Amino acid sequence: MKIKYPLALLIYFMLYCSLSAQERKLPLDTTVTTQHSVTINGASFNYTAETGTQPVWDENGKPIASLHYTYYTRNGIKDRGSRPLLISFNGGPGSGSVWMHLAYTGPRILKIDDEGYPVQPYGVRENPYSVLDVTDIVYVNPANTGYSRTIPETGKEVDRSKFFGINADIKYLAEWLNTFVTRHNRWRSPKYIIGESYGGTRVMGLSLALQNQQWMYLNGVIMVSPADYKVIRVGGPVSSALNLPYYTAAAWHQKALPDALQQKDLLEILPESEDYTINTLIPAIAKGGFIGKEERLEVAEKMAYYSGLSQKEILDHNLDVPTSYFWKALLRDRGGYTVGRLDSRYLGIDKQLAGNSPDYNSEITSWLHSFTPAINYYLQEVLKFRTDIKYNMFGPVRPWDNKDDNTRDNLRQAMAQNPYLNVLIQSGYYDGATTYFNAKYTMWQIDPSGRMKDRFEFKGYRSGHMMYLRREDLKQANEDIRTFIKRTLANGKSARY
Repeated sequence: MKIKYPLALLIYFMLYCSLSAQERKLPLDTTVTTQHSVTINGASFNYTAETGTQPVWDENGKPIASLHYTYYTRNGIKDRGSRPLLISFNGGPGSGSVWMHLAYTGPRILKIDDEGYPVQPYGVRENPYSVLDVTDIVYVNPANTGYSRTIPETGKEVDRSKFFGINADIKYLAEWLNTFVTRHNRWRSPKYIIGESYGGTRVMGLSLALQNQQWMYLNGVIMVSPADYKVIRVGGPVSSALNLPYYTAAAWHQKALPDALQQKDLLEILPESEDYTINTLIPAIAKGGFIGKEERLEVAEKMAYYSGLSQKEILDHNLDVPTSYFWKALLRDRGGYTVGRLDSRYLGIDKQLAGNSPDYNSEITSWLHSFTPAINYYLQEVLKFRTDIKYNMFGPVRPWDNKDDNTRDNLRQAMAQNPYLNVLIQSGYYDGATTYFNAKYTMWQIDPSGRMKDRFEFKGYRSGHMMYLRREDLKQANEDIRTFIKRTLANGKSARY
């Protein structure tokens, strides 16, 4: 039996089938190029922005993911081979490259106030301190972050073991960078990799993977507020004690320290707290329940002096005060606010004063206010990369495999093999997630022999995890990178000891 349909219904049905066959996907391999100008440190110049996607290939040459990137090159460079290339990652794991791209080193930064708080209407403006004057820059979004996606995007067909773990992450990104460098003819260029937070772990591992798997040698590794999981997630006396100098810094900013400390400058009191941590607090906590009563009281009193908490609170925690408790309790009796995890300058309001941890992270909610609209506007309207794909500020990468983390020693080995390789570490004093003193400790532990310590440099700033949000630190931190790059260029010197 034949059934007749009205013409309008047939047209609707055909249109429906056509639309349902379409999928919201980015092209596997594509680029969009635009021209721009910027004024940095008083000098104006033109630059090219290339944003697009590039595949991740498996061992058989088949695409298993497509990574979105944005690549900036200064125009008018006669010898591109001698010009540095800075390769930029954020962390998470699962974070897009938006943070440093649109607030730190790139030629455009989001509109915020001078301390880093959101300003409406959201948008972007020129970055007068960007390092694009001295280096070309590529910002990379790992799988499932930003616009980057695995192939297929979801389902049991996705081999998660190829992407979502410390070693898998390092391996496929090193391979991807080989393709990128080849496509853009940057093999001769001095190369630097920069990673923030988990990105610090990533770039430590990449330093050796690029050398040993891709035969690509670096001039510098830059770690911004690095996360060292050999300390952060291990617990114990060292991990616990290393928090104290951060407590000192955050309490000083919130005017919660005793007058004897509060009347001094931050950089005067931090060395005291650091010295006490290394020489007294770590051994004291290591004694556990067998520490003497008198020593326990003395240590608790001194911790209270350097943290803004009470001696009783510290004793109640057996000298091991969690950072979450500090964020909740520091200002409990001083206005009732909580302080931010990633930046303890930020304040939050909880449902109740009681409790052992804040209801939410006040700093990240503030940042998402301005970053999310800014990156969507910037990529689509300024760089002309138009798509219906959602930009993943934080993408689905869990569970994440943290096993066999040898990245700290990877960096040591890469430095030993490559006399050109230098390291810059940048941290904010008010960062309570990956604390500045933890970063110093990581730096000390990378090379136990001390024979390469002259190739390490640490810089601290009066802000938090994303220290570049504070305008004064944005200027200084970029200048520190600029100086680091200029200092570590080979300039004809042979790579030998």
